[in-house]
Amino acid sequence: MNKQELIGKVSDVTGLTRNDAGKAVEAVFDSIVRVLKGGDEVRLVGFGTFSVNQRKASTGRNPRTGEPMDIGSSNQPKFRAGKTLKDAVN
Repeated sequence: MNKQELIGKVSDVTGLTRNDAGKAVEAVFDSIVRVLKGGDEVRLVGFGTFSVNQRKASTGRNPRTGEPMDIGSSNQPKFRAGKTLKDAVN
């Protein structure tokens, strides 16, 4: 399912117009991104938790040349499914 299909589903389930459903979906995504950028996590009980993991700097190898190269530290988004979601898909 892509974003447009999700918007269509939200529209069908809620009775919102596709335009309003699109605004709602975008608002949810934007809110999650803002919270994660602020260093906090988003906990949706039963669904899951969105958080940020900090990946440490490391040394890797260039696959073409085999030459060592530095890989900088970075923040990586993470999602951990909640029990209700895990149970629903199993």
